[in-house]
Amino acid sequence: MFLDVVDLRSFYAQPLGIMTRRLLGRAIRERWPDAQRCAIVGLGYATPYLGLFRAEGERTFAFMPGAQGVIKWPSASATLSALVSETAMPLRDATVDRVLAVHALEMTPHPADLLREVWRVLAPGGKLLLVVPNRAGPWTRMDTTPFGQGRPFSRLQLVSLLREALFTPVGWHEALWMPPFQRKWLLRAAPAWERVGSTLSLPFHGVHIVEATKQVWRPVPVKKARERMVFAPGTAPA
Repeated sequence: MFLDVVDLRSFYAQPLGIMTRRLLGRAIRERWPDAQRCAIVGLGYATPYLGLFRAEGERTFAFMPGAQGVIKWPSASATLSALVSETAMPLRDATVDRVLAVHALEMTPHPADLLREVWRVLAPGGKLLLVVPNRAGPWTRMDTTPFGQGRPFSRLQLVSLLREALFTPVGWHEALWMPPFQRKWLLRAAPAWERVGSTLSLPFHGVHIVEATKQVWRPVPVKKARERMVFAPGTAPA
């Protein structure tokens, strides 16, 4: 179930949300260091991170699901956000180079349909970057943040979903090792938590960040050859 856009905006205005935006923004930028001449769509509530690419992307749009609601983005210039169905986006086939999905896959009641729709609008070789709560992480156990809402995923579940939707996972990143609390001393130490967590590959990170590319071919099921019965001469049935 999608959170209301007002609640999402409120979270990112709080100290914990501001730090979350900083840490996730850094991790997202590491996966996509360059987006020159790319058409980019942010799906879900991606606007806290989509601004990283607005100056260099050829076109940048924020698509927000109808069940969530929409806000104006960016606030100080022409609107680039729109209210859409996450499983029926108003785009022609193969017209987008990249899709950044945040607060999307875990919120939708139809994750497989969402991924198939993203596959449809991506150009051949297009890239999808998913930010999804880690099922084993502490953030999913705290419903005071957006990452404690919806359905969290394990890495194996994400790989299975992506492959069924004809995506190939090509890169993984983890983020949000800090506890999801508003205490000032914890927020000040958040960058140190990230360095230690990523260096030691600790398993209790808050989110998975997975990059996947669109497969332009579809697997063809192998049909089982019919078995033929061979009879000895003179013994075949009439």
